[in-house]
Amino acid sequence: MTESSAGLTYRPLVDADTPAVLDLLTASLAGGPTGMRSAEFFEWKHRRNPFGASPGLVAEEAGGRLAGVRLFLRWQWQAGGRTVPAVRPVDTATHPEFQGRGIFRDLTLRLLEEVSGDTELVFNTPNGNSLPGYLKMGWRELGRVPIAVRVARPAAFARGARAALARRGAGAAGPPVCPLPTAEDWFAGPRKGLDELLRERAAADVTDTRLAVRRTADFLRWRYGDAPGLDYRVLTCHRGGELAGVAFGRPRRRGPLAEFTLADVIVRPGDRGSAARLLKQAAKAGCDHVAGHLAAGTEAAAAARRSGYLTAPRTGMVLAARSPSGPLTAGRIPADWRFNLGDLEVF
Repeated sequence: MTESSAGLTYRPLVDADTPAVLDLLTASLAGGPTGMRSAEFFEWKHRRNPFGASPGLVAEEAGGRLAGVRLFLRWQWQAGGRTVPAVRPVDTATHPEFQGRGIFRDLTLRLLEEVSGDTELVFNTPNGNSLPGYLKMGWRELGRVPIAVRVARPAAFARGARAALARRGAGAAGPPVCPLPTAEDWFAGPRKGLDELLRERAAADVTDTRLAVRRTADFLRWRYGDAPGLDYRVLTCHRGGELAGVAFGRPRRRGPLAEFTLADVIVRPGDRGSAARLLKQAAKAGCDHVAGHLAAGTEAAAAARRSGYLTAPRTGMVLAARSPSGPLTAGRIPADWRFNLGDLEVF
């Protein structure tokens, strides 16, 4: 069903809209995490997501040109064995000729109403420019998700940090050279021991009341093995010939610095030794530093300090949330989540 407002028609997003949506997103948000808005990345993110296809709305003028677009990425948390269906507002854009008409607000509120029947939580990490608008629409700022950093190449890191402070260019072209195997190739192989590791992890996590994503082989393959243009790599460690832990991350340019973004660390319950081995391996990924979020109470967080990781001041992402029907009835803070950085980055 379509509705008209201020000369515009609001209707559900359909597959045929993808080229126009990509053009609009590129004009508004540039190239995104891969440097370009490709149909392949859009399909991976919004159509192949194991939690379900992304609901979306567009605002269209009479001639068929898109004036705005809004999508919600479906997500699924677990908390104490209970499933918490969620969405994350992503990929919103308004054509420059239509800005200032309240299209962003209209699309967002209409889509919230559309998902209210099957969604419990709405969360995202807005930047400083978009946060005020979300707060006006009922979001609550919950705090900042901290980032832990380990310097891997001190001299290169110091030069890059000085260049960043001075706002000088990167000084290097192309992605960092990384010796780690790609996640895509790893998932194409036998992955011996992964299912057992994940089952043991899930059995231990069922008593944790914090919100976390249950890692399954299908989810990890989608998130890291199939992600187009993101070059995720895999780190593994073994004990007694069995897979004891696995981690995923990607080498990337962060201004003048080469960063290994550590997205996920999975080890057997209580195995801080394997977590430490994975964290130390990440520092050998060919980058100037490693950056990731190590949730409190996890094996990785316990191993972080002896592995050279420190929480970086004035970094991290602002977390905001609401329910589909209005502000959260109970206060939450980032500590109520057991995030991996892979839950937040690139979306």
